[in-house]
Amino acid sequence: MSKELVETHPKVLEQITKAIEAAVAHVPTTHEPLAADPVNRSAGIITSSSTKAAVLSGTVSLPPGPVGLLTIVPDLIGVWMIQQQMVADIAGAFGKQATLNQEQMLYCLFRHAASQGVRDLVVRVGERYLVRRASLKVLQNALEKIGFKVTQRLLGRTISRFLPIIGALAVAAYAFYDTHEVGKTAVELFSHDVDVEALPPAKEAAQVEA
Repeated sequence: MSKELVETHPKVLEQITKAIEAAVAHVPTTHEPLAADPVNRSAGIITSSSTKAAVLSGTVSLPPGPVGLLTIVPDLIGVWMIQQQMVADIAGAFGKQATLNQEQMLYCLFRHAASQGVRDLVVRVGERYLVRRASLKVLQNALEKIGFKVTQRLLGRTISRFLPIIGALAVAAYAFYDTHEVGKTAVELFSHDVDVEALPPAKEAAQVEA
């Protein structure tokens, strides 16, 4: 049913996919220095960023009903911007900011929510992560898969936008959880060796992961 729900809202899917593409088009810079204890420092960054995302999302979603629905995309974009900066700061804490790219950003932001969309971009092999510089076709395919999954989840939660106060609290709680999961993925990635452009073409990459 959720798949059919997305297919009946093609404009929403298109809008979400374009928002994701715009969100990851630029990898933010960071002034976060290499930390003596990057895991502990990252925990602080994650908590701070998750709180910011929850406050933003909860505030934006306060208007109930149809007005609240108009805030969905701006809310998502705002949360993704917070999450992007968080990922960049965590990369800085681990001394990996110089090699942080669009593919790693997509992986960190959406691995927990749309793993199929990023499976050809980053693969763990032993104690290393292999990152593939995606062609335009591969990147577009990933964006479409992620956009579909995000839209699917989003449409399933739209009812909360019609519930005054309680709905805003639910949206804020999800933003906190979602941001925390993004942070966990970033810590997992950057705490290992990351080889950029080491992943073979998409067909072979699927075999490596399998």
